[in-house]
Amino acid sequence: MKAVVAWALRLIWAIGWRFTAVVSLILALATGYTYAKLPDISEVLDGRARGSVTLLDVKGDVFAWRGDQFGGVVTAGTVSPYLRDAVVATEDRRFYLHPGIDPIGIASAVRINLGEGRGPLTGHGGSTITQQTAKLMCLGVAYDEAQWDSEADYVADCRRTTLWRKAKEAVYALAMEVKYTKNEILSIYLNRAYMGAGAYGAEAAAQRYFGKNAAELNAQESAVLAGLLTAPSRLAPTTDLERSRDRAETVLRLMTEQGYLTEAEARAARSDPATLSEAAEAQAGGYFADWVMASGPEFFTRDTTEDVIIRTTLDQRIQSAAEDALKTVFAEKVDEDSGAQAAIVIMSADGAVRGMVGGRDTTVAGGFNRATQARRQTGSAFKPFVYATALELGYDHASTVVDEPYCQDIPGSGRWCPENYGKRHYGRVTLTEALRKSLNIPAVKVSESVGRDLVRRVANEFGIESDLADGPALALGASESTLLEMTGAYAGILNGGSSVTPYGLVELRLLGEETPLVGTSGGIGERVIREDAARELIYMMHRVVTDGTGTRATLPEWEAAGKTGTTQAARDAWFLGFTADYVAGVWMGYDDNTPLTAVTGGGLPAEIWRETMLRVNEGLPVRPLPMLRPAERPTADPEPLRRPDPRERATPVGDLIRRLLGGD
Repeated sequence: MKAVVAWALRLIWAIGWRFTAVVSLILALATGYTYAKLPDISEVLDGRARGSVTLLDVKGDVFAWRGDQFGGVVTAGTVSPYLRDAVVATEDRRFYLHPGIDPIGIASAVRINLGEGRGPLTGHGGSTITQQTAKLMCLGVAYDEAQWDSEADYVADCRRTTLWRKAKEAVYALAMEVKYTKNEILSIYLNRAYMGAGAYGAEAAAQRYFGKNAAELNAQESAVLAGLLTAPSRLAPTTDLERSRDRAETVLRLMTEQGYLTEAEARAARSDPATLSEAAEAQAGGYFADWVMASGPEFFTRDTTEDVIIRTTLDQRIQSAAEDALKTVFAEKVDEDSGAQAAIVIMSADGAVRGMVGGRDTTVAGGFNRATQARRQTGSAFKPFVYATALELGYDHASTVVDEPYCQDIPGSGRWCPENYGKRHYGRVTLTEALRKSLNIPAVKVSESVGRDLVRRVANEFGIESDLADGPALALGASESTLLEMTGAYAGILNGGSSVTPYGLVELRLLGEETPLVGTSGGIGERVIREDAARELIYMMHRVVTDGTGTRATLPEWEAAGKTGTTQAARDAWFLGFTADYVAGVWMGYDDNTPLTAVTGGGLPAEIWRETMLRVNEGLPVRPLPMLRPAERPTADPEPLRRPDPRERATPVGDLIRRLLGGD
């Protein structure tokens, strides 16, 4: 019997050492082949296929990030020692001992997975940092647009877990251990690992969450970054700070158990948990950032392969003012179950957008932006452009028009009879009173008197680029526009009658470069109406706020001018207006065009506007509106048709009339 056992053992040994030798030879050849193809360390630190965009506000402070952020190359020797130790303690405690694969760790992971009723490769992987780095490098397979439907498909394939892929991963890890030092492997990992919120690598994550360099991280901040490596999107502190801190507690415990922290250091870190930077906590200007990204050159924004810095017009104080105002009014005045939405745009008179809210969820990124993407009927908010045309033609604020029953026969549509909101008629009224009360019939009559073509021309020149209605309902805002367009058009009234192109991008440059590649993309354009006409229109709009349909927008110290707008069946409600320093527009409605209940432009939108402008103007010197003061001029002749010859004016209206009359 002993002889049989001895023979069997000799046979096993004979087969075993030969098998082991063959496997070792194959493994050595595979490792050597892989080693020969490994690139230099400098070529593999940044593994992104796309670049990043960092957006700066008007003061030069970071307020948003887009794309795959990469803060720059770090090494295991330049990052904070706390971060290096936290990553090793959490991800691979035997990192400095194994040759790239850890049989003890793999056996432990398989045992845990089987014990929990899963497959041996499902759940805990037992992967070393070297193996994880190999996976981040996709085992040397580069992304090829021709081979993959999308980058996401490529990444998903890189992360597949099969026995064959695990074997290839092990070979790749062994080759890496031969090619690179332990600190170089850790450096690749620290630069390539995804750490949530679009941040790739330790430097980008440190800047994204804490506003500091990776070398400056303390123990608690390092624990947060190391902790989110297992589930970066779910554990990102910008997603759930408390959950992120809970995970960091576990990391601190592991660091203490493995001797990287003393009990006193761990206790101090736990008593002072990591806090987000102001920019990360605010998550400000998401809608604004999306708009700037969409309006900038595509190859430097949405599809950039470079790291780009964009300086913008955003004022975070004003952005916060708009967000706070919207939240306040909805919390106090709107049913919490209401699905109504609202949007706000604030800009300077030259078209520089200072704040933008595209919906009630003010922290969203990549969502539907109601300030720039929603085209809605403007209602009576369009009327200032009717009166701007009349004032340019020689009417004045005291010119009169008769408010009376009025009908037109429209070819192809039949008889059309507009009515005032209150279904009343006021007889002969001044243009100021007609605008102040937002009377529909006078607006239509003035539009028909001056000519719809001229009204359309003036509105277009002021920046309303949407297709404008051909019929008489043009005067009542039957056409659609965006809040951004309308606010920009009102900015043209405030600045004295010159058009503006709303803009948010001031300059665009590549990271590390001083010379901008792209400059300001908007601002003041051509004159549309005379300055005197603009000053008179501002006075008329001021009366809308002081004793007209917009009284709920009245400010305690600042002069304000504006106009309400409510569309048919109250599907849209607007208030747009300005003080001497800023123009703001507010829209409210439902995304599916459901009518609002008991809401007009002079109601909640005017209140949102007021709450916004109270906050925006806080601390600013009080300045008067640049408007006509009626005492400055003699009483106007009340006859509406006695006006100077507009052909003498160097404005679009004068140009058009000269062409219509055959002039040069």
